[in-house]
Amino acid sequence: MPNEATNGIQIEYDTFGNRSFPALLLIAGNGAQLLFWDAEFCELLAKTGLFIIRFDNRDAGLSSKFDEAGIPDIMAAIKAAMEGKKIVAAYSLDDMAEDCVGLLDALHIEKAHICGASMGGMIAQVLAYRYPQRVLSLTSVMSNTGNPNLPQGQPEAITAVLVPSPTERKAYIEHNMNVWRKIWSPGFPFEENRVWTYLEKSYDRSYYPQGMARQNMAILSSGDRTSSLSSIKVPTLVIHGSGDPLIPVEAGKDTARVIPGANLLIIYGMGHDIPTGAWPEIVTAISRHIQNVT
Repeated sequence: MPNEATNGIQIEYDTFGNRSFPALLLIAGNGAQLLFWDAEFCELLAKTGLFIIRFDNRDAGLSSKFDEAGIPDIMAAIKAAMEGKKIVAAYSLDDMAEDCVGLLDALHIEKAHICGASMGGMIAQVLAYRYPQRVLSLTSVMSNTGNPNLPQGQPEAITAVLVPSPTERKAYIEHNMNVWRKIWSPGFPFEENRVWTYLEKSYDRSYYPQGMARQNMAILSSGDRTSSLSSIKVPTLVIHGSGDPLIPVEAGKDTARVIPGANLLIIYGMGHDIPTGAWPEIVTAISRHIQNVT
């Protein structure tokens, strides 16, 4: 896969479709590599007439790592955030949004449609209000506004995500299979073979759990983005699952309420994942959203 030097770091990326088509930048969530966006899912989007770009966020996959920043104490940071104290992070969601702009610059793309999932949705939101001149449309998937008053995720799901992964390959895969079961869509069958293959590829490509901890700190340090989100003027689609155990559906409703003119799509039974059974509805929704803009 190609990579580009931008914003002082290296960004690994991959593309699908015709470069002459409108660009759609896909931003992955906390700890996830570009593999989160299945190649088959990207191909489906590309077939709707889009040039798809997926990439590794900083501190994930084959993009630049921030080892010199050390491994933060996430539990202490969560406690501090709950007490309203300032969180000091190695980098911010703003920095990660700047990485996206830098990648678009390196690819000579002036404006793009932006879609992010979970933490990626937060980064996409920051892009939309900080760089509106670079964003054609925004799609925020299973994300939130940072509003501390929203309902929190289920304790089991939160604990599963925060427990450190084992270092040995098989143990890592088995541990994370359990994590995926905890956050999986309750209205869709668990895709054991697909998830197992995804975890194998992720481990073999780049086992790097410390990056996830620093990305968590970036999320915690961003605080409540509600005020900034209310300034977004680009066409916005919010997609959320009704059964999300990690970021409850109320967060999606809040995002759509805060961003002026945003459309909300709630997918019944979807959790904190994108099951293949939901692909047709999601691809159609994103495609129509983009077509209405372009």
